[in-house]
Amino acid sequence: MSTDLPAARHDPGSFDLARDAAPGLPLTLVGQWRASGRTAADARRLLGAHVTTGYSVVSDSAGLTKLSRSHGLLEVLALIDGPKRVLHAYGTGAGGRAVGVWAADNAQMFHPASTDAGALLSALLRAQDEIGRTCRIRVGIGVHHGDYYDLDGGLYGAEADAIEHLAENHTEGGEIAVTETVAERLPVGHGFVLRRKDGQEGPLGPVYRVLDGPRDGGAEPVDGRWYPIPYSAAFYEDLLRLDPRDAALAAALAGRHLRERTVVLAERGEEAGKETAEVALLRGLELSARMRETGLRLLPAEGAVEVKVAGPLAIYLFDRPGPAVSFALQLRNALAAAGMTCRVGVDSGPVLSGRTPDGGRDVAGAPVNQASKMAQDLAAPGQVCLSESAGAHADLAGFTLVRHAVSGVDMTFYQG
Repeated sequence: MSTDLPAARHDPGSFDLARDAAPGLPLTLVGQWRASGRTAADARRLLGAHVTTGYSVVSDSAGLTKLSRSHGLLEVLALIDGPKRVLHAYGTGAGGRAVGVWAADNAQMFHPASTDAGALLSALLRAQDEIGRTCRIRVGIGVHHGDYYDLDGGLYGAEADAIEHLAENHTEGGEIAVTETVAERLPVGHGFVLRRKDGQEGPLGPVYRVLDGPRDGGAEPVDGRWYPIPYSAAFYEDLLRLDPRDAALAAALAGRHLRERTVVLAERGEEAGKETAEVALLRGLELSARMRETGLRLLPAEGAVEVKVAGPLAIYLFDRPGPAVSFALQLRNALAAAGMTCRVGVDSGPVLSGRTPDGGRDVAGAPVNQASKMAQDLAAPGQVCLSESAGAHADLAGFTLVRHAVSGVDMTFYQG
């Protein structure tokens, strides 16, 4: 992303229909759903045109929290860049395509159903070998063969959610975990050593760890292609030349790219209903679109910008903390009036923000993490949480100072 200042808000009726960042919002489909009768038959018809079958390969880093405590933001971004480049090279070589924008430490590839399961696992084993040799960050990988909804380049549906949950919450650094639908596609005498993961049978069925196997069945990695970066080309070129051990260069690049901003992160509550899975998916997307419209309507005309709305999450960036706190309270109240509960976190500090190559926006930095931990991990529905830095610029009537420990990190903030 490039470093730019928050710009004037967009008019709610004219926002771009293209996604901001996967999973993003497939607003064309949302419009079709709104114009339909919103029945189960309508949902099946609308989503049926977007079904795709194949392998979803999702990765998540391990040990990042510990490294984040001792390294600056740009150093952490440089560290997590290595595994993503390796995964993209081997995944592309095995015939896959990158899914969405690879923000933070996550990566996702999709491989068509025609992909040979053995060749795919060989490529992933080789990728894990190279990550282990050349990177300080290790990743866990989850692989599932199934049916998904391909909406504006993002994979949606119950199976897409389940493999992402498996990779992010139930894999370790260096691990490859595959579902039974992958294992059963391996030929007899395949040579891979699989061990069932105890306690991991969920919506995708049994899960197996790939302990070992042939490395010669995968295609050669495709080098020289950037994965879908959440940065501008100019920043990424700077990042590629950053040596985490070069403190002087890191400081110079931080001065060039980081800016003091206030982040507002809101998470819309998910309500369980009795509708079909297809209706629930489209209803959730429509609620997220309404959340986006509400946020754009409330954003100040100057000094604030919507970063993205992706699924139930919305992120906004402000020049100053005072207007950010006011916006957070207004957003909470407006969504409640529309029948939606949300949890909001607000924090200030140095961030990297701006346009991504696909025309969207993204933001990274400690304030994003702090706002996320307050809103998603600690807040009850309907609460707004202000860090101490944000709270210093707010009327704290109705707020209470609380202390929590999350992932071994002590946090003090205002909650109300």
